[in-house]
Amino acid sequence: MARSLGPRLPPALVDRLSQRDLAARLGVALPFVTVDRAGRPHAMLLSYLEVRAYDSGTVGLVIQARSTSARNLAERHAGTLLILEPDRVAYVKTRAVDGPLEVAGAEEAGLGYFLLGVEDVLEDVAAEWEGGMRITSAVTYAPPPALDAAWARATLAALAAPRARA
Repeated sequence: MARSLGPRLPPALVDRLSQRDLAARLGVALPFVTVDRAGRPHAMLLSYLEVRAYDSGTVGLVIQARSTSARNLAERHAGTLLILEPDRVAYVKTRAVDGPLEVAGAEEAGLGYFLLGVEDVLEDVAAEWEGGMRITSAVTYAPPPALDAAWARATLAALAAPRARA
């Protein structure tokens, strides 16, 4: 059962999304859902490399600037990040503040940076009647990206600090 924690990331989620323990989180996929032109959900998968919480109300995101998800985010400004792991199930509803902005050093990959504001955080826990049902494993991928790859370095640099057009 999901309950709102309000318009701010709790400290544990800020820490999880801060990239402080990035190497340990590589290989875990995070669904991100935007809204398409017809009003339907459009999902994509992110890694912890591509998203970073700066504080309880601000998140950076790097994705392909010409992707359907980027277009949806630029046009409708709404996106929801899903964290589906055994120790935490949360849905972070966001609003695009700006983007896509250029990601220097990632021209070949066509990456774009979005600055997102947190609008609502929902925490999902099993209801008593569900008998302790829970998520038993995260969605994972392999091999994890090499952090010294040009696109990964460019992504990390783009996410180093929040930014928006003046």
